[in-house]
Amino acid sequence: MNAEILQLLASPVHRFEGRPQDGPAPAPAGELRDSVLVRAGLGIVGDRYFGHPAHRDASITLIAAESLPPGAGLAEVRRNVLLTGVPVDELVGTVLTLDSGDGPVRLRVNRAAHPCAWMDVTIAPGAWRALRRRGGVRCTPLDDGLLRTGPVTIS
Repeated sequence: MNAEILQLLASPVHRFEGRPQDGPAPAPAGELRDSVLVRAGLGIVGDRYFGHPAHRDASITLIAAESLPPGAGLAEVRRNVLLTGVPVDELVGTVLTLDSGDGPVRLRVNRAAHPCAWMDVTIAPGAWRALRRRGGVRCTPLDDGLLRTGPVTIS
């Protein structure tokens, strides 16, 4: 399988608050990264959900690039890892191992990450409906490690 991490996002702020018609909050500089540090059971260092007890089973989110229209990425969907060549929506209930060259990082894939009405604002009208059952997955990291953009080994 030719898999690749296309984008990584670690944002310290929530951008989708309030009503979608009012638009998202501005993106902080540096939320899209070339690498992220993962901590077992806690999430991505520097991300808004890192270490929050309510998000321990959903501290890292993945989405397949194949689910998104051209030009859309993590800034629009607010997931953490954009992968290509990996059918992430089919992985619920499994453990996914990603190795981008710095050692394996295992992720327990817990449940679907459902899209919301914000997708119609940040991507295009109709995106919310189009992303149903293709909105990615919510995971718990089982290992400490580093993920980088570029080719990734999947197991």
